[in-house]
Amino acid sequence: MPHQVDLHVGQRLRQRRCLLGMTQQKLADAVGIKFQQIQKYESGANRISASRLWVIAQSLEVPVSHFFQGLTDEQRALHEGSPSQDGIAPEVFEQKETIDLIRAYYNLKEAPRRRLLDLAKTLADAAA
Repeated sequence: MPHQVDLHVGQRLRQRRCLLGMTQQKLADAVGIKFQQIQKYESGANRISASRLWVIAQSLEVPVSHFFQGLTDEQRALHEGSPSQDGIAPEVFEQKETIDLIRAYYNLKEAPRRRLLDLAKTLADAAA
């Protein structure tokens, strides 16, 4: 059974890769391994060595610490079955729609991005 830390690191790897619009094959080529190994890392079936995690982090343009961010909150949420402190369940970030929305948001220039954020907050407040 995969360790919870390996599952978390794998989820963070997948989220970042998808956010960049990168395929498993493209990441595998950049790291010098087969795409099946990326699949195993993302599922938590295989642990990522420190040196491999370093290369993956460079390929995904994030610090190594990125893969461990939110680990404490996620552990608590998994044990309690509740959302993280920000009120968002961790599985939300596994949905393609969420990744597509984030990617589209960051493709906007700053002014439209701020207007979209204001609109979303207004709609959320009205719904509450």
